[in-house]
Amino acid sequence: MEPDALVVCVPNFSEGRRPEVIEEICTALGSIDGARLVSRLADAEHHRLDTTIVGPPDAVRRAAMAGARVAVERIDMNQHAGAHPRMGAVDVIPFVPLRGITMDEVAELARSFARDLADELGIPVYLYDGAATTPERTSLADVRRGGFEGLRAAVARGERLPDHGPHELGAAGATAVGARKPLVAFNVYLRGDEEDAKAIAKAIRESGGGLPALRAIGFAVPERGGVTVSMNLVDFEVTGLRAAFDAVAAGARERHMEMLSSEIVGLVPEAALGDDVTYLRLEGFDADTQILERLVSDGIGNETIEGFLADLASDSPAPGGGAVAGLCAAAGAALISMVCRLTIGREGYEDVDARMGGYLEEADAARAAFLELADRDARAFGSVMEAFKLPKDDDRQKAERSAAIQRAYEGAARVPLEIAQRSVAMMQYARLSIELGNPQAASDGLSAALALHAAALAAIANVAINAASLKDVATAGGLRDEADALRGRVEDLLSSAQVAFASAVS
Repeated sequence: MEPDALVVCVPNFSEGRRPEVIEEICTALGSIDGARLVSRLADAEHHRLDTTIVGPPDAVRRAAMAGARVAVERIDMNQHAGAHPRMGAVDVIPFVPLRGITMDEVAELARSFARDLADELGIPVYLYDGAATTPERTSLADVRRGGFEGLRAAVARGERLPDHGPHELGAAGATAVGARKPLVAFNVYLRGDEEDAKAIAKAIRESGGGLPALRAIGFAVPERGGVTVSMNLVDFEVTGLRAAFDAVAAGARERHMEMLSSEIVGLVPEAALGDDVTYLRLEGFDADTQILERLVSDGIGNETIEGFLADLASDSPAPGGGAVAGLCAAAGAALISMVCRLTIGREGYEDVDARMGGYLEEADAARAAFLELADRDARAFGSVMEAFKLPKDDDRQKAERSAAIQRAYEGAARVPLEIAQRSVAMMQYARLSIELGNPQAASDGLSAALALHAAALAAIANVAINAASLKDVATAGGLRDEADALRGRVEDLLSSAQVAFASAVS
C-alpha cells in the first residue's frame, strides 16, 4: 500500500424517510479527519440512504464505523419496509480501491473492518464479493436472499450463519461487508425507438454475449425526446467507457439511429476517464464534483510554496500563468482581510466596524474562490492537452477532435476571465480598506490593490492567448472585448487606491 493510498466506501443504510436520522448518520460519516463524505442520496420509496466516503484507508474505515454506530442505534428493522432489498440497518458496506492500493489489500481491509464491526456493535456480519471467504458468498444477492426476515429465519434454524458476530439477528439485522472494483454508471442517449435501444443493450451486455463486465438495459426517455442505453461498467479496466460508447454507436449505425449525447451518472475514478472525455460527447459532466480523486485532492492551496514553485518551474504547461494569477489574487484578498481585522474592534473605528465586517466576509470568501480558480485554470489547460491526444484517423474523428480542441480552448479562456472579473471586484474593497481602515495598515491595503492589479493583468493575458486559438470569431471577439474592458477598469481602480494611500499617509 502506498503512503497516499485512497479508498472509496459506499455504505448503504435502511433509512430514507426520517430526516433527523439521515442527518445524524451523515454527520457521523463526515466527522473523521481525512475522510470526506462526498455524496448522500436518501430515497423514501426505497427507504434507503446511499452514501460515499473517500479518503485514506484508516480514516475511511473509522468514518464507516461511526456511521454504522448511529444506524444500529437508531434503526429498528422490525419496523422497516421499503422497495429495496435489505437485511440490516447498515445494509451493506463495500470498500473500493481508488489509488495506491491493490484489490487484495482492500479485501483485507474489508475483512478486518468486518471483524471490528461485529465486535464493537454486536451484529452479524457477512463477507461478500472480493472479501468473501467462500464462493457461495461472492454475490451480494445470494448473501441478502430473503431479506431481513428470510435471513433471520434461516439463521434461527442454524443455516447461513454469519462470518462474524452473533448467530441471531436482532433489531439492527445483519450487515454485508465487501470489497469490489469501482462501478461506473454510464448512459448513452439516442434518437430512435425503444425496441432498438433494448436490442442494442441486449447485444452489448455480457449476459447477451457482448462485452465482458458490462451490464446494459435500453428504455425510452420521453423527457429527452429519445431513448437511452443505460450501462454499468462493473470493471472499467476490462470494458472501459470508450469501448462501451463505441459498441452503442455501432448498434446505432446499424439501426440508423442518431447518437445524441452521453452522461456519467454519479462519481467516477479518474483512471476510468483516460483521454476520452471529449470523445464521449459527455453532457453535464463536472470534473470537479464527479471525479473521485478531485474530491479529496489538496489542490494548489494546500501545496507548500516550494512544491508549487517546483511544479511551476517544470516543463509542464500547467500550472501556468492563469494559476499564478489566481494565487496572486488570493494573496490580495488575504491582505484586505488583514486590514479589516486590524481595524474591527479597535478604539476609534467603531463607526466603520459594520462596514469593515462586510468587507472581511467578502475578502475571506474571495480568497477561497481564487484558490479554486487557480486549480480550475490548471485543469482547464489540461483539457486542451487531452483534446489534442484524441484520434484523427478519419474525417469523423478529425471533426470531433477539432470540436473538442475548440471547446477546451474556450474553457481555458473563460477561467482566467473569471479571475480577472473577480480581481477587479476585489480592488474596490482594497481601496475602501485603505480609506476606512487602520492607517497603520494602509500599505497592506495598497499591496492588496497591487497584487489584484497584477492578477487581473496576468489573467487577461491568458484570456488573450487562448481566445487567439478559437476559430469562432464571435466568441473570440466577445472574450477579447470583455478582457479589454476589464483592463481599463483595473487601471482606474489602481489609481484610486494609490490616491487613497497617499491621503492616508499624508
